[in-house]
Amino acid sequence: MGQVELIMPKMGESIIEATIIKWHKSVGDTIEVDETVLEIATDKVDSEIPSPVAGTLVKVFFKEDDVVPVGTAIAMIATEGQVADSPMTGSSQEDTTVQSQDAEEASIKIAESFLEPLPAQAVAVEMIAPNAGEKKSDKFYSPLVRNIAKEEGLSLSELDKLDGSGLGGRVTKTDILSYLKDRGSVQNASTNPIATPTTVSQKPTLGNYSMPSGEFEIIEMDRMRKMIAEHMVTSKSVSPHVTSFVEADVTNIVAWREKMKDGYAKQYNEKLTFTPLFIEAVVKALKDFPKVNCSVQGDRIHIYKNFNIGMATALPSGNLIVPVIKKAELLNLAGLTQQVNDLANRARNNKLKPEDIKDGTFTVTNVGTFGNVMGTPIINQPQAAILALGAIRKKPAVLETEYGDVIAIRQMMFMSLSYDHRIIDGFLGGSFLKRIADYLENFDPNRGI
Repeated sequence: MGQVELIMPKMGESIIEATIIKWHKSVGDTIEVDETVLEIATDKVDSEIPSPVAGTLVKVFFKEDDVVPVGTAIAMIATEGQVADSPMTGSSQEDTTVQSQDAEEASIKIAESFLEPLPAQAVAVEMIAPNAGEKKSDKFYSPLVRNIAKEEGLSLSELDKLDGSGLGGRVTKTDILSYLKDRGSVQNASTNPIATPTTVSQKPTLGNYSMPSGEFEIIEMDRMRKMIAEHMVTSKSVSPHVTSFVEADVTNIVAWREKMKDGYAKQYNEKLTFTPLFIEAVVKALKDFPKVNCSVQGDRIHIYKNFNIGMATALPSGNLIVPVIKKAELLNLAGLTQQVNDLANRARNNKLKPEDIKDGTFTVTNVGTFGNVMGTPIINQPQAAILALGAIRKKPAVLETEYGDVIAIRQMMFMSLSYDHRIIDGFLGGSFLKRIADYLENFDPNRGI
């Protein structure tokens, strides 16, 4: 009996806008309560937005790839008896065009009215200050775009020249980052106004490196892959990486899990995997070596009291995300198992929230999932270390017994620890890694659930 606005939700304290990446519903479609209407993306996480009511989607104010401030109406849903004209209900093409234009104009007004001007001290003149003789711009720039411009030293005149891909030609984060990526070549071209077009070589170059010739397919990175690439490059440039390795005998853990997994599922209604068992050992080792649970800020080391363990999770898209188990030191095995399963399931189903992937202090990644025996992981900044778990394999191993050394078939696993050599030296990193192995090898096979 009415119309309900679908609002861009606030996805975290630091999130002021989100990008619409996919509409699951079109104008005229029927929507059930809690049914997904669209997918959005922030700098931290992707999320699906459900409908708060049952009805029909009658208006869409923004299109895919638009950047929308939180709190802004992004669509209109009509409840029973309030379906508006649409191509599916017999409206003319002319009416549809007018409605589309009206919606676009309305969306621009909504977006502009929602963003309040920043305080005077926040919008410093040097942020996008005009050069001498330049006039003040009358273009609208979001706080995020202004901050990027300030950090990268873009002048107001340079920013005004950008062609925005957002609604009403607004410059988005993607626009300014793309411009900055090619800024050097753009500036070089601008210094040679009489340059003539040149023929593109059949063998393109990447920096100073010559790329292979021949046929190839070009695949654009998706938004998440771009973020991962930037994060990895930054980590390698910030932290001098050192990697230590150890091999652990996990026969007792493998046998215990095999014996207990069915009873565990009945008692806790949770699937018992190896991950919570390994994280349990990591937490114990962090208690013994708390200086590993740290980050570096300038010339100061921050040692964290809580052990917030990130678990790298592969997504169906092939990308990677790292949800975080907060205060893992307070959880028993049942609590760790519940957290591991919940975060992994929500990650794979695109249900994580921004707070689920923030504040990690140490990360664990399982390269054994892909059949790899070991790996050299890249540190998840601003953390100082990351543990990689290799595949568990049956191998002959030498055992020391009271009757002498014997060779037996054991379940063996390599582990590798990459750490920031600015603040963690070989003694600390190696001792911490060996302690994890000790806890795994000394696992009590008679332990209850």
